[in-house]
Amino acid sequence: MKRLCLSMAMCVGLFFAACSDSSKKEGNATSADSKKVVEIKFAHVVSVNTPKGKAADFFAKRAEELSNGRIKVHVFPSAQLVDDDKVFQELKRNNVQMAAPSFSKFTPIAKEFNLWDVPFIFRDTDHLHKVMDGEVGQILKDVISSKGYIALEYWDAGFKQFSTNKKPIIVPSDAEGQKMRIMSSKVLEEQTKAIKAIPQVLPFGEVYSALQTGVVDAAENPLSNLYNSKFYEVQNSITMSNHGYLGYLVVASEKFWNELSPDLQDVVKQAIREATIYEREESEKEEVLLLQRLKENDKTGTAVYELTEEQKKQWQDLMIGIYPKFYDLVGKDLIEKTLNTK
Repeated sequence: MKRLCLSMAMCVGLFFAACSDSSKKEGNATSADSKKVVEIKFAHVVSVNTPKGKAADFFAKRAEELSNGRIKVHVFPSAQLVDDDKVFQELKRNNVQMAAPSFSKFTPIAKEFNLWDVPFIFRDTDHLHKVMDGEVGQILKDVISSKGYIALEYWDAGFKQFSTNKKPIIVPSDAEGQKMRIMSSKVLEEQTKAIKAIPQVLPFGEVYSALQTGVVDAAENPLSNLYNSKFYEVQNSITMSNHGYLGYLVVASEKFWNELSPDLQDVVKQAIREATIYEREESEKEEVLLLQRLKENDKTGTAVYELTEEQKKQWQDLMIGIYPKFYDLVGKDLIEKTLNTK
């Protein structure tokens, strides 16, 4: 009987010793996981000194601070890692964890993103941001999420302005017969045809030489593109038309996101939100600075025209008339929600 009791006691002792050892291993694993550094590759195609480039670096710094070093973001600017035409497949493969492609890059997978090209749909920057951060912006994010990406925040590139080396484009009739460089977009083609200009689809890298040689006469760009690419050297006038808009959507790899713990997801959301506020402020400051340079620097030799309210109304009346052509592409409801955003 004593032998039986002794045997049972030994078994019980071994059981609790095993449980204790197992508990220690699990505790060590949990501790190790909490100390593991999450590596994020953030790819974008512009230089580090642009608002988007600065904001990507700002995000990297804040994500590391907010996570107490548990997140490390490696930013790859100027298409060093991948360009925007290939970044979506790399996000799918989780070779890239985050990116900020321009809106035009989303249109092949989400036709609703053509909304951002609709001319004169945004009254001003305040209206634009209310659209982005409100119902319409969320609808568009949901479309991207349904395609297998995590849609985070919208960043600014700026409103587009007309430039030309022929007759200054002040009212719609001034554009008649001018060869206008545009991005590949059905909306932009209709916009260009509406003012009786001739749409010419060209890659951005070819625009300077095309303007210089007369392959095209005019273009539309935010001031950052126009100034930094020195289009003022081959264009003699700029019209501050604010007729269209260029922007970016910061997205993340779905696979990467699903592997993040909820607390680190919250860290990324907070860091990217702070970076968004910073990016928009930088974009606004840059536009003021570049406009001042274009007006005051004699080396540019560029005439800058501001639209009067009457001239702007001519543009708006004409462009609103072609909105029905975009209903099948963008959606009538989405266009009306945008116009009605207060």
